[in-house]
Amino acid sequence: MSDPNTNQWKQLDRDLGRLGQIELATKFVAKPMVGFGIALIFLILAGLFAALVFWQQPPFLIIVAAAVFGAYMALNIGANDVANNMGPAVGANALTMGGAILIAAVAESAGALLAGGDVVSTISKGIIDPAGVAETEIFIWAMMAALISSAMWVNLATYVGAPVSTTHSVVGGVMGAGIAAAGFGAVNWATMSKIAASWVISPVLGGIIAAMFLAFIKAKIIYQEDKIAAARRWVPVLIGIMAAAFASYLALKGLKRVYKVDLGLALSIGACIGLLLYFVSRPLINRQSQGLENHNKSLKILFNVPLIFSAALLSFAHGANDVANAVGPLAAIVHALEFDGSATKVAIPLWVMVIGAFGISFGLFLFGPKLIRMVGSQITKLNAMRAYCVALSAAITVIVASWLGLPVSSTHIAVGAVFGVGFYREYEVKRRTQKMAKLAQSGRLAPEERKRRKLVRRSHFMTIIAAWVITVPAAALLSAVIFLVLNVIFV
Repeated sequence: MSDPNTNQWKQLDRDLGRLGQIELATKFVAKPMVGFGIALIFLILAGLFAALVFWQQPPFLIIVAAAVFGAYMALNIGANDVANNMGPAVGANALTMGGAILIAAVAESAGALLAGGDVVSTISKGIIDPAGVAETEIFIWAMMAALISSAMWVNLATYVGAPVSTTHSVVGGVMGAGIAAAGFGAVNWATMSKIAASWVISPVLGGIIAAMFLAFIKAKIIYQEDKIAAARRWVPVLIGIMAAAFASYLALKGLKRVYKVDLGLALSIGACIGLLLYFVSRPLINRQSQGLENHNKSLKILFNVPLIFSAALLSFAHGANDVANAVGPLAAIVHALEFDGSATKVAIPLWVMVIGAFGISFGLFLFGPKLIRMVGSQITKLNAMRAYCVALSAAITVIVASWLGLPVSSTHIAVGAVFGVGFYREYEVKRRTQKMAKLAQSGRLAPEERKRRKLVRRSHFMTIIAAWVITVPAAALLSAVIFLVLNVIFV
């Protein structure tokens, strides 16, 4: 016979085991709930802040609702687009996830508050003009529908792990609501054509620039007999290029409220700062390279710090460019209510910019790690040198686009740069191993082996391209439906 005490202990062990499983499940469920709770508190605070600012004005409830949805959109932009900025650095192990999120939060907020105005004006009034809509109230509900639809679409994309373009989502939402409100004539098709062209050009340009930087690094450093000596010569040059790009952009965008800087002067400032950083970084790189062995792993050490700075630069540019996606329609609503659509220029209130900046930061902190891992390690393998090429290429492209006032997609640029690096590596491997390439073409290599030699994951490539294609029509259709519902309920 079995001992009753033994059976009791076994039963107790089973009960404790079940209790431990329940505790683990509770922790697993509670983690995302904490994020959702913090996000909900931020939305409530955004609404309360708008209520305090506009409580004496009759339509303040509309502004409160718009502020909440603008904050919701900002959260989703932070959750989705931060992967483009910090994913390469995290994938290359130059930054931890926590360090990447901290740097991105500071840089994103600085870019949004210092340099975000031009693109906000483009997205809030350049696509759908209030004058093209018969009534101000109709225009307001159109912008509200654009906010809701774009936020919902980006939220869905983040949930399924797709790095879609938040710019596509917002522009599609604005266009769809505008067409539903006043027909195709309300859309500024000249601006839309210009923006659409930039969507095609920007990822290609980002990929080409990244591939060119990688080819330069390989030719001038990696394939040299003395890699460390070559790195001492060329890494300061790359740091100077990065510093010049950042300084030029900051002079153009960040100083415009203090002193008007034209392009020539900005480029001159950038050249001076770039030269200064070049001479400052040379002794630092020389000191850091002392005692390093002559192989590629040593080179990664020299690129870690430049990679971190380039990622911060990209986050700054992203904050300047993509804050428009969150607060552009909100700014248009505030403008329409205050000026009844009569003003020729959309003024961007500081509180609107603050909501966008803080929303992006909270979003990337709470929900960003998922897509950071996607961009950083699941498309193609990145090391510090490849990730530096991606970040610098994306930063330069975004800087040019933001200076032109175009709401281009930082997602397209950064992911295009990742693909550019991956496809260049494939091209180089094929070129340097002609014998293997001939075997693959003749079919003597097994399909599994040919697939293994592809350095870019084709499944992710096709999925991302498909998501990019469907985003604009999906956001436009969703926005049109939401506008019609709002129009029936409130108008």
